[in-house]
Order: sequence, then structure tokens, then C-alpha cells
Amino acid sequence: MDGRDFWWLLYALLGLLLGSFSLVLYWLAQTRKPLRLRRHAHNPIVRPLPEHWWESEAVFNPGVVYWGGKVHLFYRAIGKDGVSRIGYASSEDGTHFVRGTQPVYDPSTQSLARAALSRTHSPLSYATLTYDTAHGSGGGWGGSEDPRAVVLGGQLYLTFTLFEGWNSERIGFASLPLEFLAEQKFIWDSGYYLSAPGQVQKNWLLFPEKINGKYAILHSISPTVEVAYRDTLEEVGRGEPYIDSYQGPRKGGREGRWDARVRGAGTPPIKTSQGWLVLYHGFDPAHAEVGYKVGAMLLDTRDPTKILYRSAEPILAPEEWYENEWKAGVVYASGACIVGDDLFVYYGGGDKYIAAAKINLRDFLRKLTTHQHAELQPVEV
Repeated sequence: MDGRDFWWLLYALLGLLLGSFSLVLYWLAQTRKPLRLRRHAHNPIVRPLPEHWWESEAVFNPGVVYWGGKVHLFYRAIGKDGVSRIGYASSEDGTHFVRGTQPVYDPSTQSLARAALSRTHSPLSYATLTYDTAHGSGGGWGGSEDPRAVVLGGQLYLTFTLFEGWNSERIGFASLPLEFLAEQKFIWDSGYYLSAPGQVQKNWLLFPEKINGKYAILHSISPTVEVAYRDTLEEVGRGEPYIDSYQGPRKGGREGRWDARVRGAGTPPIKTSQGWLVLYHGFDPAHAEVGYKVGAMLLDTRDPTKILYRSAEPILAPEEWYENEWKAGVVYASGACIVGDDLFVYYGGGDKYIAAAKINLRDFLRKLTTHQHAELQPVEV
């Protein structure tokens, strides 16, 4: 090897080392910087429609399933009468939705919900007032509130809260075959209650698969995680007892942290390689003016009452105008699904709008399981 060859080889080795060093620096930068949820550039993706009487005032808190190559969105809608109905929209890309013109679950036509509605909309009921700031639950008075959606055993299940009055907010569910969903035939079964009358219950989630051969219902995450198991859902309150859930103060958070008070579970569990992923809502009483924030937890696959990991900081906070316009400080994540490599999150903003965001699932799980801060901030896509 002559002198010229030696110097060329040395330059080549130096270039290789510099390139490798640059790659290492880039990798370290990517692993250390907070994850940023990419809110959709045109949020809110679903808004009230004045021309639709039943959803003219608010659309929010959606349940979501990804099935048949589409994202199916079931959302709470409120019109001038203050009644909460469930609307529907679908999307092939998860961000651009085609909406229906009529509610797909109307409490005035469903036997289970109609009975609850009659107790709040009698001729002398305060609930006959029009929709305004003197609201009952989430801006409305009666109906089917805050749906969550899962696909299980060839059926689409919706769980929701039925507002019967201040002292009785019950969890109900309805289902339909998936072939009906494919044909856009929203013909539901008669519906059933999961919780007893005379209690205030919210934010119950159905697991999307059976655990040890039984239906599993996540009905509390505060002060402890509680899961009820039933052989059949239709027999709850009949052949099987109602699910008995905690009724005391919702604490169970981490004192001095953003989730010192846990409000409740948000999205139905999603099975991942690291456990059941659940988003939840919490707040810090010392800074209550900030409002709800969203966090994430991973539950043990075999025993979902065990929390394996919990986000160190909130992953979403009410910062955008549509998260503060009507009811300030509310981001309410009630639907999520995996599309490709991404986790899509759908949430209600300010009890009036529906917004969407997504994040790479693998990166998100890595941050969550290594106790790194996964801060979710507005980034347009």
C-alpha cells in the first residue's frame, strides 16, 4: 500500500466513524425527546351541525372501533331539547369522516333508554328546559351519554351512561351483529343494565375479549382497579347480580402529581405486547382551574387489576381553543384504536367538539414502560 492509498483508507474510515457517530446522536435525540401527539390539522374533526336538530348544540365523547378497514365513530350528540343521542360517522383514513343524517341510537325509540328518559323528561321535569349552561350531565338532560364501543365475538357492543336523575346514573349496553354494521343497519337489541338503580356510575369499559372464558368489565380504576366477570352480559340484573362498584370519593391518585385525583377510565382496553392499554382522566386539586388531563396506564394481561406502568406526566392537556370553548378545561378521551403502526385517539373537547390525534404505538409503549415523559403536544399533520 502506497502513501496515497493509506490516506484514502484513513479518510474513508474517518467518514464511516463520523457517520456512525451522527446516527448514534440522532438516535439518542429521538429517544430522549418527549413524544408528541399529532393533533389533526383541521381539528375539531366533528362539529355540531345546526341543520341537524338532534346534534345542533354539541357532539363529543366518542366511542371507536376499527373494523372492516374503517374507523367507526359513535358519538354523543345533543340538540336543542338537551337529550343525548348517539350519532355515527365512518372514515377510511381515521381523520376524514362521513356522517349520518340521523342518530343511530335514539333513547326515545329504544326500550331500555326510553324508560330512563321518561324519568327525566316528564311534563314537570326540569329536564324539559332547552340546552343551556344550566346543564345536567355534560350539558344535557337525559338520554344515552358517553358511548364506548368494542367488537367482541362477532358483535358490536356499545356501553353508555343512562341519566335518570342526579341520584341515578346507570350503565347500560346494547349490541348488534357485525354484519349489520357492515350494512349500516343500526338495529340494536333491546339493551340491558349493568349497574343497579339508585347509584351514580360512569366510565365503565368492556374488554374486547373474554378473560378466562368470561366477559370482563372494568368498572373502576380509583381508588383501586376493579374488574367484574360475568358468564353472560344479558343476564346481569336478572339471573346474575348487578355489578357492585365503589361509590366513595374518587381518589386513588398520586398525591402532589397531575393525577392526584382520578376521575375515571377513558378508552376501552387495547391489548398490546406490554399489557392492556387504558387511557384515563385525572386532575390536581391544587391546580383545578387547569381541568381534566389524560394519562395512560398498562394493566397486566392475565390480571388486569394490576397496574404495570402509569404515565409520569399527562399525555394530553386542554390547550387548544376547541378544548376550552364551551366548558373550559376538558379533554375527554373515550375512543382509541390501532391503525397500522399508529394509535389513533379520539376525544371530546370542551363538551362540544370531537378531535383526533395519533402517535406511533411502538414509541409510545417504549416511553411508557421506561418511565420516560411522553408529553403529547399540538403538532399539525
